[in-house]
Amino acid sequence: MAARMKERFLNEVTPALMQKFSYKTVMQVPKIEKVVVNMGVGDAVSNSKVLDSAVNDMQLIAGQKPVITRAKKSIAGFKLRENMPIGVKVTLRGERMYYFLDKLFNVTLPRVRDFQGVSTKAFDGRGNYTLGLKEQLIFPEIEYDKVDKVRGMDIVIVTTAKTDEESRELLAQLGMPFAK
Repeated sequence: MAARMKERFLNEVTPALMQKFSYKTVMQVPKIEKVVVNMGVGDAVSNSKVLDSAVNDMQLIAGQKPVITRAKKSIAGFKLRENMPIGVKVTLRGERMYYFLDKLFNVTLPRVRDFQGVSTKAFDGRGNYTLGLKEQLIFPEIEYDKVDKVRGMDIVIVTTAKTDEESRELLAQLGMPFAK
């Protein structure tokens, strides 16, 4: 599945982008550098067992062991101290990244209720795209009965594109279901 997406990028997407943006060499064509999946677990402040289930969910979703993120500074209002574990994240590159994106575009996002496509306004101005999901249940690996709490996550697709227009075209060519 991942090989198919990478092969499509090389054979179909690259020539289309070279023609549209009139690049002189293949090296100018934007590529996807990495995908970062981040899940904030605010409940971990009061109950550290919650973090374990978040780690297991993230490992099933990404196919790679996540890193536990820690608080950078103390915030008394949230009963948060510096270095307390407050989330998990995974950085995907290479084959795992292409596999995850293929699964996200073709299986996971269509499972969202009343799905109309993802927003075209979530670019950051430098060609990176951020997507927020409200629940981890839309991933096929997660079993509904074993979920203790519904958690959302952020997915950041980092590209080498210089502008949002280049990045949007790259993601659209790869099959990202943008809203019409």
